[in-house]
Amino acid sequence: MGRLAETRRPKVAVLGGSLIGLTAALVLRDVGCDVDVYERSRAPLEGRGVGIVLHPMTVRYLLDHSLLDLGTVSTSAAWHRYLDRDGAVLSEDRRRHHFTGYNTLYGSLLAAFGRERYHLDHEATGIAQDDDRIELTFADGTSASCDLLVAADGVSSFARRAVLPTVEQRYGGYVAWRGVVDERELTPATSAALDDSLTYHVGAGTHALTYPIPNYHGVVDTGRRLMNLVWYRNVPEGEPLADLLTDRAGRRRDVSLPPGAVRDEYLKELREIALSDLPPPVAEVATRSATPFVQVILDVEVPHMAFGRVCLVGDAAFTVRPHAAAATAKGAADVWALAAALVRHDGDVEAALGDWEPPQLELGRALLRRNRDLGEGAQFRGDWVCGDPALTFGLHRPGDSADMHLS
Repeated sequence: MGRLAETRRPKVAVLGGSLIGLTAALVLRDVGCDVDVYERSRAPLEGRGVGIVLHPMTVRYLLDHSLLDLGTVSTSAAWHRYLDRDGAVLSEDRRRHHFTGYNTLYGSLLAAFGRERYHLDHEATGIAQDDDRIELTFADGTSASCDLLVAADGVSSFARRAVLPTVEQRYGGYVAWRGVVDERELTPATSAALDDSLTYHVGAGTHALTYPIPNYHGVVDTGRRLMNLVWYRNVPEGEPLADLLTDRAGRRRDVSLPPGAVRDEYLKELREIALSDLPPPVAEVATRSATPFVQVILDVEVPHMAFGRVCLVGDAAFTVRPHAAAATAKGAADVWALAAALVRHDGDVEAALGDWEPPQLELGRALLRRNRDLGEGAQFRGDWVCGDPALTFGLHRPGDSADMHLS
C-alpha cells in the first residue's frame, strides 16, 4: 500500500475504540498517520461473550502482521445443517466457516496498538471543523484537535448524529436473543447433534442458529468451547418492544439489553418458548444459557460518509442486520480503503475522502439491502429454502467468508 511522506502525515482522531476503531488506528498508523483513539467507556471493552464469524477482511491486519495464529484461537464448523422442529436433519452441505470471540480479536488489536494513545473515558460532546482542522470536545471538558476524524463509534454514533441529525435508526420488527453455554453443560446427544456444524432452524416468524466459539480465555479445544446461540424473534414496535427493553432497574434501553439486565418474566418466557418451538438440541442451548441478552435489529443508512474532514465507518455509517455476518468485515473494508486513498492522495484528507466515499457507499447500500432481504425472508415472508447458497455468510457476495485460509 505504501506510506505517506514525512511532510504529509495527517493527525487522526478515531472516535470509538472497539474492533473497527482499533483496526482503523492500526492501519492508518502503518501508513504514517499520527493516531489517537478516544473511547467513551471507562474500562477496556473486555468480557463480551459474543461470537464473530471470521471473514478475511476482519482479520487482515492481524494476519498481514503475523500477530495471531487464528488457527489456534478460532473454532470452525465444516457443515451447514438445517434441523426441523423435531431435530431431524432437513438439509446439510459442506461449507466450512471459522468463528472466534469478541475478546480474542479485541485483545489482539489492543495489544498491537498499545494503551498509551488509547484514551478511555472520553465521550465526545462536540465536533467543530474549519478548512484546516477539527476540534473535538469531550464530556470531561478536555478537547483534542486533528486533521481527520474517523468516526467508528457504532450504531448509536455521536458523530453521525452531529453531521446527519435527520438520519434515524429503523427498527426491523424483530430482535435477536443471544447467549452462550459451556459445552461441558450440554448433554451428549446435543453435543453430537451440533458437532462440527453451523446449525439452523427456521420456523414461522423465527429462526435460530448455533455454532461453537472460543471460551472466555480463548480456548478452542472441543469440549471446552462455548456454544453460541442467536435466536431471532418478532416483537411488535411500541409497548411490547419498550417493555422488553426495560431492564431490571426500570431503565429503558434503546438498542440492546446486556447480559444480566433481562427481567425474569422474559427469561422464563424465553425458556418456555424454546422448549415448545425449537429443535431439542437448539432448545437446550437456549434454556441453559445463564445470561441471555437482547439485540434490537436495526437498519441505519446514510446518504454520505464524508463531511469535510470527518468520515463515518462501519456501523456508524451503515448499521446492517446480522444475517450475512459481515458487519465487522464491512467496517474493516472501509478502513483499509481509507488508508489506501490517503496514500494515493499523499495525505490530502479532503481529496482522499472524496475518492474513498463512493465505493464505500455502494458497498454499504448493497450489504444493507441483502441483509434486510435475508431477515425479512426468514421472519416475515417465510421464503427461506434450507440449504440455499444465497443464505451463506459473506461481505461482497454469499459465501466469500467460507473456507477461508487462516494463515
